[in-house]
Amino acid sequence: MKNVSILIPETAVIEAVADPHYMFKAVNQFLQASGKRPLFNVQLVGLKKEVILENSLYSVHTEKLLKDVKKTDLIFIPAISGDIKTALRLNRDFIPWIVEQYHNGAEVASLCIGAFLLASTGLLNGKKCSSHWNAANEFRSMFPDVELVDGSIITEEQGIYSSGGANSYWSLLLYLVEKYTDRDTAILASKFFAVDIDRDSQSAFMMFEGQKNHEDVEIKKAQEFIEKNYYDKITVDQLADKFAVGRRSFERRFKKATSNTVVEYMQRVKIEAAKRSFESSRKNINEVMYDVGYTDTKAFRTVFKKITGLTPIEYRNKYNKQSIAE
Repeated sequence: MKNVSILIPETAVIEAVADPHYMFKAVNQFLQASGKRPLFNVQLVGLKKEVILENSLYSVHTEKLLKDVKKTDLIFIPAISGDIKTALRLNRDFIPWIVEQYHNGAEVASLCIGAFLLASTGLLNGKKCSSHWNAANEFRSMFPDVELVDGSIITEEQGIYSSGGANSYWSLLLYLVEKYTDRDTAILASKFFAVDIDRDSQSAFMMFEGQKNHEDVEIKKAQEFIEKNYYDKITVDQLADKFAVGRRSFERRFKKATSNTVVEYMQRVKIEAAKRSFESSRKNINEVMYDVGYTDTKAFRTVFKKITGLTPIEYRNKYNKQSIAE
């Protein structure tokens, strides 16, 4: 029997508590239905007996207090909400217990923005991690020793797991079900919960929001210029000259402020414009490509797929309702 401890932090997102609980309880039922013994002892674990969530909308009753759990095999850290620093302060008492259990052989999995609480333990230092794309800049600022993997649904390193944004944590739940049981059970779970199995990227869902949460005024102006003129061919030298900064200094400052090189940033702005066009217009691939400043079909396709995880035509067919209706 594997002990699964689903933590109930203050400000937890209720779905990220209920879904792993439901998933592993259901897997026990699948196993029993096939003549096998249930594998998981699933418990909701907290610092107190009742945790009030989402402005008193939900009340979660823990099945065991943290201090009473001496040994577990798998720990889930659900997504947290609200101000991150406040949430981490409210839940700091979980940290030594998570560290102790990990060193005693437990595996640890964070769901979405639960990665912030996991990273606070120090267990992620020098390791890769995934979280919600919208929290990437804040995560990098708070945890510079952790390698945040853009667009990744799942990371796994030395018994520590993390998942990407929002509902992408279902992919991690299925991954862990398969690891602890078998492929057939994971496929059964994926069908029962209507979740695609083996999806490995959240890039297609990412919306590029400009990464302007910094104080470098010249770099912000350069970003705004790129965003307003994405359809033009802009060089790094032109930008450096325009904002009166030496090229090497400009590139260094840009990377520090945005976590992207200048070229990467320009590519992401162009691809974001292309995504919006594919979603809302009837333009074909070449028309959109030219609109965003590309003239080489192969280059456009390569960059688009690198950033979104899909080819341009796959993206259009997936997200354009007009193309679906045709």
